Amino acid sequence: MLNVSDYRVSYGQSEIIHGMNFEVKPNEIVAIMGRNGMGKTTLMKSLMGVIPSQGGSVTLEGKEVSKLKSYQRVSSGFGFVPQGRMIFSSMTVKENIETGLTTTNKRSVPRDLYDLFPVLLEMRNRRGGNLSGGQQQQLAIARALASNPKMLLLDEPTEGIQPSIIRDMAKTLKEIRDQRGLSIVVSEQVLSFALDIADRILVIEKGDIVHEELRENVDEAKIASYLSV
Repeated sequence: MLNVSDYRVSYGQSEIIHGMNFEVKPNEIVAIMGRNGMGKTTLMKSLMGVIPSQGGSVTLEGKEVSKLKSYQRVSSGFGFVPQGRMIFSSMTVKENIETGLTTTNKRSVPRDLYDLFPVLLEMRNRRGGNLSGGQQQQLAIARALASNPKMLLLDEPTEGIQPSIIRDMAKTLKEIRDQRGLSIVVSEQVLSFALDIADRILVIEKGDIVHEELRENVDEAKIASYLSV
C-alpha cells in the first residue's frame, strides 16, 4: 500500500530524516514510536506534503507521490490527522467535517461517519472550539475520513487525552480499518496505545528506523528502552 524508500527530509541545512525505508501493507496498522525530537512529526508532515522531501521515493499503491502537493496527496488517497488536531475552532462540527469532502462528490456528511462517532452527531451544530480534547480528536479523524482515504496518517493522536478516551480511540481506529479496508500509520509515544492498535511497531531514532517488531512477538521492555530518556 505504502512504500517509503531512501527517504530524506531536511529543515534548512539540517537533515532530519536520513535515507529511511519502510512499507505498510494493505489493511495494516503500523505504529512509529520514538522519543520527542527523533523525527516522527517531520516524517508525518513530509509524507503528507506539508514539508518537502530532499530525496527518495514515496509510493501509494505503486503511484509516486513524493512530488505532489498536500491537496493532491489527499486526492491520491492520503488522510491526515495532525498533531494538536488543528480543527477549525470557530466552525461547527458539521462544517469541519464538510471541509474533508472537497475531494469527493458528496455535499453532506455521510451517515457512517456519525455512526463511528455518535458524539459528533449530537454536537454537529456546536463550534469545534467548544469540544473537549477527546471530542476534537474524534472530529479531526472524522474530517480526515471524509475524503475516503486509502492511507490514514495520525501524528501523536493521544497527546493531551485522558487514558479512558485513548482506549476508546484504539478500538475505533481498528473498527475503521476493518470497516473501510484502509491502512493506518500512527506516530506515537504511548506504548500501551501502540500495543492496543498496531499490527507492527517501528522505532525511529535520530531520523531512521532502528527497530521493528510484529505485535505478536513484541518485546515491550526493548521498545520501552528506546522511549525512555
